[in-house]
Amino acid sequence: MSDPVRAWHRLAGGSVLLDGFHAVKHALRFGAEVPVAVTADRHAALALADELAPDVRETLDALLNEVPRETYASLVPRPHPTAVAALAVRPSREVNLRALAHSPRSAPVVVLDQPRNLGNAGAVIRLAAGFGATGVVTTGTLDPWHPTVVRGGAGLHFATAVERLDVDELPRGPLFALDPEGEDIRGVKLPDDAVLAFGSERSGLSAELRARTDHLVALPMRPQVSSYNLATSVAMTLYHWSTTGGASAS
Repeated sequence: MSDPVRAWHRLAGGSVLLDGFHAVKHALRFGAEVPVAVTADRHAALALADELAPDVRETLDALLNEVPRETYASLVPRPHPTAVAALAVRPSREVNLRALAHSPRSAPVVVLDQPRNLGNAGAVIRLAAGFGATGVVTTGTLDPWHPTVVRGGAGLHFATAVERLDVDELPRGPLFALDPEGEDIRGVKLPDDAVLAFGSERSGLSAELRARTDHLVALPMRPQVSSYNLATSVAMTLYHWSTTGGASAS
């Protein structure tokens, strides 16, 4: 690219920031359209690709533009240790909604009900992608495509459908919500078309989502321990799904 910095400034406002080598690697693996990528050390970035991602090494070789370190630092809000960044085209809402609405589903949809913490949301998206979940939906005001969420998700937003919806717009399917008063999840089989809902880190499930819930389930927890981290709760629940007849267990 003749002038990657000019292209970056032209595209930045409407693009997804991929912050760091691993975010760029994952986005490319899962088909993201990446019009521009920069690095402060092309040799080091390609060496990382040789070691950790030979499947995208050729693509990175053609895509990466080396720029001075000061220029790289000026393009991102917080320079990444790998000194690699790229801009990607966000998947269309229509494409994601079709994926979420597809029936029959072979994997659950994860719902974060009015989440507050950007980093936790990113960690959940990374987990969901790893388990092959159909998608991650947030309700409330948090933007699941915020740059901090994308950074926490390591570029794996492109491996699953990520959208913000109102409770009455959630995908169809039996809704299982995590709640301390629910039935012990160890005695429950979660179907592949389940919608798995998790309340916010502070206030739990909203009244609106609770009214929509078909089943309340609870994770095993030692008495006097108040709660698990949100991402931990999602990981335990998806693992339970995967070992009790879910698609990942086959």
